[in-house]
Amino acid sequence: MGKIVVAFDLYGTLLSTESIAKELSSHFGQEKATSIATVWRKYQLEYTWRLNSMNKYDDFSKVTRNSLLHALAEHGLRLEDPALDKLMLAYDSLSTFPDVNPALKRLKDNSNVECVVFSNGTNAMVTNSVHGSEDLNSSIFKGIISIDDVKKYKPAPEAYFHLAEKMGKKNEMDKMWLVSGNPFDVTGSRTVGMQAAWVDRAGNGWQDRLGIGPTVIVKSLEEVADAVEKHAKSMA
Repeated sequence: MGKIVVAFDLYGTLLSTESIAKELSSHFGQEKATSIATVWRKYQLEYTWRLNSMNKYDDFSKVTRNSLLHALAEHGLRLEDPALDKLMLAYDSLSTFPDVNPALKRLKDNSNVECVVFSNGTNAMVTNSVHGSEDLNSSIFKGIISIDDVKKYKPAPEAYFHLAEKMGKKNEMDKMWLVSGNPFDVTGSRTVGMQAAWVDRAGNGWQDRLGIGPTVIVKSLEEVADAVEKHAKSMA
């Protein structure tokens, strides 16, 4: 069967995009910074979906900067270029969620699993984020897969087929797992035949009604290893 590929989404799954509010708070105070960070993330995702729909592509770094400008404008605020540049650099050192490293350690001990990072970010952006994060144990990852190579954002099927090709699983989509805290990413991967673990840290339950639901729902990344191992046994 070969190794099971476990592909981790980066932003919103391993790294908390809400932690960018720390940098924003130095300009606007904590309450307003939290609101800007939330809106920034909303437009960051919306821009990728709109670009897919229009068959256009701007890389994730440009999308991230433009969505920040949108969020600031919506709050009636602006920043000069040096401050904007510093905020973009802050993306290289986002905080991990507390359940991340224990989960990665558990998976690292499983010789039947191969873990990679699979992200909308550019290769440079994701590499900087993975290695620049002070508290992310990145030694488990065997590679970084960016959609920048195919210029189609998740949840476009091309993004997941690109992952399969890079991992030698073109004809074994069901042997790949996506781990993500983003429902749109889960439905995208499931639509092309992948397995998916949705990370429901808030405990609100699956609410998406647009596509196929996750293979499993976990409240913590620490549950992912059990889910993958159980599924592997059922497929043997």
